[in-house]
Amino acid sequence: MSHLNRITFEEGKRGGKPCIRGLRITVYDVLDYLAADMSEDEILGDFPDLEPEDIRACLEFAADRERKMVSVPAE
Repeated sequence: MSHLNRITFEEGKRGGKPCIRGLRITVYDVLDYLAADMSEDEILGDFPDLEPEDIRACLEFAADRERKMVSVPAE
């Protein structure tokens, strides 16, 4: 099941970066917290507007972006 519908883009919000459900929390923010070794529970505790599916959506977004980058042939 795809969670990508939770990722939104709004020109006037956070410089048009991908955000979670129109909130001011970017995909990058969540990925950065995970990379800094924060647990899902810690992130959800710090950001009560987030839901577990939002974190999965961020991971899915990053994986999809990586997949697209790898498939582009080098010139």
